[in-house]
Amino acid sequence: MEVVIVPDAAAGGELIAEAMTQLLRRKPDALLGVATGSTPLPIYQALTAKVRSGAVDATRARIAQLDEYVGLPAEHPESYRSVLRREVLEPLGVRMDAFMGPDGTAADVQAACEAYDRALAGAGGVDLQLLGIGTDGHIGFNEPCSSLASRTRIKTLTEQTRIDNARFFDGDIAQVPHHVITQGIGTILEARHLVLLATGEGKADAVAATVEGPVAAVCPASALQLHPHATVVVDEAAASKLKLADYFRHTYTNKPEWQGI
Repeated sequence: MEVVIVPDAAAGGELIAEAMTQLLRRKPDALLGVATGSTPLPIYQALTAKVRSGAVDATRARIAQLDEYVGLPAEHPESYRSVLRREVLEPLGVRMDAFMGPDGTAADVQAACEAYDRALAGAGGVDLQLLGIGTDGHIGFNEPCSSLASRTRIKTLTEQTRIDNARFFDGDIAQVPHHVITQGIGTILEARHLVLLATGEGKADAVAATVEGPVAAVCPASALQLHPHATVVVDEAAASKLKLADYFRHTYTNKPEWQGI
């Protein structure tokens, strides 16, 4: 696992967007795994700027969804499909027919989960998967004590998560779905490159447990230690609990420039 400490969220977004740019130059139809939430927005903004400047063409890219609400129509403005269309596909010029996601409205949710896993494999697998991290170490909706071998599946949202997400539903928790489909940890680990961005002091404990703690289901993100190409990009605040922060700074500063992240 490589840990890169950057000054702030904007610098992290630029670094990751450059890695995605280099990937798209090598493989224009790369399958990019994307996440929702506020953390990855600097990545999408930086990548959009590169597209608009002509530095990279993303029109042939394919986009894969990390998770989705169950029971929320795809056209609902707060479905993750709609959010990603607004924040990723449209700014990058990617067509909706290049988008992959689980069917949150399926009558048989378990079958939809299994179908999505098969679809990812059939598409050749995810080339680069973006991840955020919760204060408890969750990735996707894989909460603490999720199986590290888990596949795409349905999960029940905690009451706190529904309260937190109510701001996207006019402040009305009754509108927030109780369930989501999420890629499992085992599914996530099949991507060729995992890139986790964490910013803010509130993520410091989770980052330390992910990077320097044991691999344990109590911190789902610690499973990234098992991956052959995992990159954790953190700002100074999120890196504040890392015992090996100076080592990480030294190794990144002195690595061959051609390696990228």
